[in-house]
Amino acid sequence: MKMKLYKSTGPGRRLSPVRHSFAQAAAWLGCLLMILSAWQASAQSVQITGKIKDANDVLPGVAIVEKGTNNGTVSAVDGTFKLDVSNANATLTISNVGYVTQEIALAGKTFIEVDLAEDQKTLNEVVVIGYGSLNKKEVSSAITHLSGKDLLRVGGNNPLMAIQGKVAGLSVANTSAADPNSSPSIQLRGASSRSAGLGPLFVINGVPGGNIDNINQNEIESIDVLKGGAASAIYGTRGSNGVIVITTKKGSETSRIFYDGYATFDYATNQLEVLSREDFLANKRGVDFGGNTNWMKEVKRNPSFSHKHTLQFSGGNGKTNYFTSLDYRDANGIDLRSAKREYGGRININHKTANNLVELSFTAAPRYTKTSDAYYAGFNHALTLNPTLDLRDSTGKYAYLTSGFFANNPVEVAKSVKSDREYKLMDLNGSAKINILENLNTVVTIGQVNSSMRRYLFSPSTLTTIVNGNKRNTGEQILEENDQKSFEWIGNYYLDLNKHSVKLLGGYSFQYFTASGFNAKNENFPSNVLTYNNLGSGLWNLQEGINNVGSYKNSSKLIAFFGRLNYDFDQKYYLSASLRREGSSKFGYSNKWGYFPAASVAWRATQEQFLKNIPWLNELKVRADYGETGNQDFGNYLSLDTYGGYGYYLYNGINYQVWGPSQNTNYDLRWEKAANFNAGLDFELFGSKLSGSLNYYIRTNRDLLGNYNVSNPPNIQGQTFANVGTMRNTGFELQLNASVLRKGDFTYDIGFTGAYNNNKFVSFSNSLFRGQKYVDVVGMPSPGSPGTLQRLQEDTRIGSFFALKSAGVNDQGALLVYNKKGEVIPGNQATADDKQFVGNGLPKFTMGLSNNFKYKNWDLSVFLRGAFGYELFNTYAFYLGTPATQENANVLKSAYDGGKYSKLTSPTTYSALSDYFLEPGGFVKIDNVTLSYTQPIQTKFLQSVRIYATTRNLATFTKFTGGDPDLINVNGLYPGVNRNSDNNGTLDYYPSTTQLLLGVQLTF
Repeated sequence: MKMKLYKSTGPGRRLSPVRHSFAQAAAWLGCLLMILSAWQASAQSVQITGKIKDANDVLPGVAIVEKGTNNGTVSAVDGTFKLDVSNANATLTISNVGYVTQEIALAGKTFIEVDLAEDQKTLNEVVVIGYGSLNKKEVSSAITHLSGKDLLRVGGNNPLMAIQGKVAGLSVANTSAADPNSSPSIQLRGASSRSAGLGPLFVINGVPGGNIDNINQNEIESIDVLKGGAASAIYGTRGSNGVIVITTKKGSETSRIFYDGYATFDYATNQLEVLSREDFLANKRGVDFGGNTNWMKEVKRNPSFSHKHTLQFSGGNGKTNYFTSLDYRDANGIDLRSAKREYGGRININHKTANNLVELSFTAAPRYTKTSDAYYAGFNHALTLNPTLDLRDSTGKYAYLTSGFFANNPVEVAKSVKSDREYKLMDLNGSAKINILENLNTVVTIGQVNSSMRRYLFSPSTLTTIVNGNKRNTGEQILEENDQKSFEWIGNYYLDLNKHSVKLLGGYSFQYFTASGFNAKNENFPSNVLTYNNLGSGLWNLQEGINNVGSYKNSSKLIAFFGRLNYDFDQKYYLSASLRREGSSKFGYSNKWGYFPAASVAWRATQEQFLKNIPWLNELKVRADYGETGNQDFGNYLSLDTYGGYGYYLYNGINYQVWGPSQNTNYDLRWEKAANFNAGLDFELFGSKLSGSLNYYIRTNRDLLGNYNVSNPPNIQGQTFANVGTMRNTGFELQLNASVLRKGDFTYDIGFTGAYNNNKFVSFSNSLFRGQKYVDVVGMPSPGSPGTLQRLQEDTRIGSFFALKSAGVNDQGALLVYNKKGEVIPGNQATADDKQFVGNGLPKFTMGLSNNFKYKNWDLSVFLRGAFGYELFNTYAFYLGTPATQENANVLKSAYDGGKYSKLTSPTTYSALSDYFLEPGGFVKIDNVTLSYTQPIQTKFLQSVRIYATTRNLATFTKFTGGDPDLINVNGLYPGVNRNSDNNGTLDYYPSTTQLLLGVQLTF
């Protein structure tokens, strides 16, 4: 029977619903109103109270935030809190430094009690060591770990500029940071050698001797600085100056595209100021040529402009992942000539087989760079050139001046002379890991680091100095190639048995180094058009009967066997011991092989029962280590009999090459030895809000390599390269990190590094060679005959200035000094016997201070850096800063500003070296300020956008009047004075700059 939903009401009447439908509708409407009312009530704010604690006590200062909003508060001193949330079903996020973040769904509750668990991630942070890695809690030597996010944002030339001041005891110095082709000098825990290398060993992705110039800062995953001898001894003959381990990024299962691009503007700052045209003439400094030229302005770009772009791809699955990085940089220096164009890339591929038996990895990193060298002398000339000379003469040619310090036009030289370089770099490495057992594996790594540098030089015949000189244009090409091949095979075994844990490492290493080169030079080319590209067309070599070509090739080998044991008991007591036996072809016949032992211990005191209940003490680890390391960074074949050319001998009209022994062979040559002791402690306090480490070290370097004077005869040469001398460095290092403030969306963190270093050159002698007690070093250039400025002496700190002690200036404007009897005499009457130690150029204390602020999507970091307790020699004041400076040369404004240097008017004492020109070198810099804004974007293609701005070298506070104190190198054996590659004084000058960097990062 068909159901009727409607009934008839008669003809012509409209059908209507049955009567009980009205009642049902009213009921449904009432229910809906009740639901809406309930929903409205639940949408009203609800007050939530609660208490936060950990396993020991209540926790103040904990952040409580309603998830998905900016609504939040922090817990009070007694751990309690109150917070009005939007509804009774909200979710709270509870977070505190050093604890695992929790999310609590209220589900109608108005009171909650939360127990926060300690976050062990800091203790479990992976620290990369030699041939492996450890959790931070297992480390028993002095190692500083930096992640990629800890690096400073710097538009620089070398990724290590990003850690300047970030590692206590590591000195990163660049005296010409605005030159895009400059490289910083790196020194760890003071100078350690005379003639061998002073820089640390770089290990990149496990390959010792990696090329630091072939890394883009955006590629870095982490940097670990192995400072303690026990950590670096595993690298034997190359570990004396410390080891810096760099790990680059790898792919992950999540596909990602990342772009980073920035532009930089460098503005000259803290410049040396010279007399204007008016002041030059008023003080009768020289001839008036009628012009008005600011030479310092003419020889530089202000600002210089650079830009860099990086594009990275990464992704994969559970078994295979990849990471690819491409970058391009176009940079210009503050001078007129320097430039750098580089293209680089890196690809990392990792693969595991289905059963995890084999793990394969491969890395390739090519880089091509073309550069133009900076013209450093241009600034020297600009300081002294007559400001009344125009840039060009009346005919439009570059003006040329033959008087004064320098006889050329620096603008013409910078724009006309070519000094170019071409670099080709390639880093390759691959490894295969076989997981034999769950706790046993073996890894084979093969690597190659290859570099090729071709240099091009050309001076055209139109150059004014050539037109007024020998009339010959000159061209030259130089090729230098270096290749390093390595093979390393290691095995790892792990055993955990109750409270005992053992890690065993054994390995073999082989490295083969080859260096070769070629050069050719000619002069008097028929045209300037082909520059250095047709050297054979020059007539000079034929006319003079010379070839002007040369070539070389040399090689060396390193072979090593090594092993290490890591043991810990109950995650409380740790022991590490290692031994490396290494041989080098550089050493003498009886010293080819050496042993490098090391041991370290650590005690996690907070694992003891009597310290576990101290609420403010989260971690305390005491450690000590000892290790012996070496240094073999010197030339090849110095322990072998070698022959070389001694010119040509003309006989019967034919030139014969003269050959003979080229050196005094030292069959006993061996590596420098360093005995390293380190004691330290690591700590975390107040809920891990304050953490840090403290280290005390003693490093004694023996058998220092260097050339020593010997009698001739019986020796063929007057010097022998030998192991003679001892040096000692001691010091303290402090590294701190603190979470200062956590309040809602605002956080403030501080990081501090401080290092004190004391140095002593102990001895120049050993059982075979009896050297002198001292060596006078750093010869100062002309004009005049100033002599040497520093003395390297036994039982004395390096960098000691050895000069005349000033006694002021007399009425005639002559410098007065003390003689050896203590009598005051004019400086020109003093002799070398009147010199004495008058100061030191090695900083006693260095520091870095990071301030990191975060508010919502904004980040601000302010980094300060400083050095204290040393003197700098004001080279420019000595040569250019007094009225006594030779005529027809411009001078610094200090010569006539009424200050101490303006009193030296007498030319009789012009070249007397004294402490009159020593000034305090201490400084504090606002070194790096970065402001950024990150905006997450949930779209199909774009995940986030970050915009950032950085300033570098924003301000310097110092008493030094010779410009930026950072321009004077304090690394090496001769700190505190401008010096060239031969370690003699120089007037070379390259202004410091303030850098403005604007960038954007996109994540897809």
